[in-house]
Amino acid sequence: MLNVHEIYLPIKVVVGVNVLKDVGQYVKSISITASATRALIVSGAGETRSFARIVLESLQQQHIDSWSVTVSSATMDDVEKVKSVAKEVDADVIIGVGGGKAIDVAKYAAHILGKSFVSAPTTPSHDGIASPFASIKGSGRVTSVKAATPVLIVADVEAMSRAPRRNIIAGCGDLLGKFSAVLDWRLAHKLRGEYYGEYAASLALLSAKHIVRYSNMFKAKQIPLEAIRILVEALISSGIAMAIAGSTRPASGSEHLIAHAIDAVANYPALHGEEVGIGTVIALYLHGRNWRRIRDILSEIGAPTKISQINVSREQMVKALTIAHTIRPERYTILGEKGFSEEAAEKIIDVLELD
Repeated sequence: MLNVHEIYLPIKVVVGVNVLKDVGQYVKSISITASATRALIVSGAGETRSFARIVLESLQQQHIDSWSVTVSSATMDDVEKVKSVAKEVDADVIIGVGGGKAIDVAKYAAHILGKSFVSAPTTPSHDGIASPFASIKGSGRVTSVKAATPVLIVADVEAMSRAPRRNIIAGCGDLLGKFSAVLDWRLAHKLRGEYYGEYAASLALLSAKHIVRYSNMFKAKQIPLEAIRILVEALISSGIAMAIAGSTRPASGSEHLIAHAIDAVANYPALHGEEVGIGTVIALYLHGRNWRRIRDILSEIGAPTKISQINVSREQMVKALTIAHTIRPERYTILGEKGFSEEAAEKIIDVLELD
């Protein structure tokens, strides 16, 4: 007998060029936020503030009183800061404008306060722009926590095309990780009887396959706008897959555990998608799949394939591989329950030529 499975999805997704200036109009067009008269914009403390101003003006044109707050990281302190301001101004809706940190803080604060959340990403570096999960430091977990599903996603392709090339390529790395994530999910289903959603898994895999299919477009120094759109739509699809599954399973497996372990050992040395890319090569090798193809694609598009490229030493990588299985012990993956010995970790590094 199947358990009750509830799915919460965005009401509207807008992908286009120069659509940030119309956020207010889109907010007004959605029934759940149509009565919103007070909005709080959460953005990064750097260049994303200019995008936040565009959103602010758009909201004001729709007669929505608006306030802005900036965050420089994604910690519980930042979440508390946003919560405090949201309560002070009595915000009806919280809008995340920027990269992963601002969006994660906004969606988690919205979840805690029971407010509507709107996602307006300005960099395509990971699939958190559409998922109902957030990575918050100090939340008691190094992995994702439950957060608000965005009722509206406004993805401005032109704005995201201005992001550093490194961030764009990191988004590709995060998506390629779905190949191993789905394999881990299937494995947990077969060995542990864990719920497995074929549709959510297929949607996540489709996102990864899109990057493989269009990898040539990401080789250029100046990545074309069409490629950015392909990437953004794939990232959104991956986030939707998580919403459908009710967990991060279709998008996060052993490759993410390895990435989180790297962060724990080396104190966040690189972008999340860069670490996931390397983690995916390792995970596919462990699954006996074609890890060389993914490594080659990562290399061709300019993503790191060696630990030296993400500022991680051999000793740190060995440590990360030996503790990765402990990051989320309730989640069964190809890493198993006992993980690797230092000798096994050394062998993996040598076989895959990671250093």
